[in-house]
Amino acid sequence: LVSMSRLERTFRVLGNRRRLAILRLLMARKRLTVADIAEAIKLSFTSTSKHLRLLDHAGIVEPELAGRYVYYRLAQPDSPALKTLLGLVAHSPR
Repeated sequence: LVSMSRLERTFRVLGNRRRLAILRLLMARKRLTVADIAEAIKLSFTSTSKHLRLLDHAGIVEPELAGRYVYYRLAQPDSPALKTLLGLVAHSPR
């Protein structure tokens, strides 16, 4: 079961159009660098990094260090609630 505080934090993190755009992008492309994500969503590197940090802290994405680059990918949802939320993001109209 997911605690109410964890669910609240997840909703807060997902309640942002930039972060939703990042999630859609990662669902489509699987694994990207911060620079690739920033370019695709037309946002600065710094702002994109901040959004990714929030998504990481919420357990929604996970970083992977490969040489000089940090790649991000979707984390495996550890709860049915998060899995459902990500399914809604994937299947919602833009």
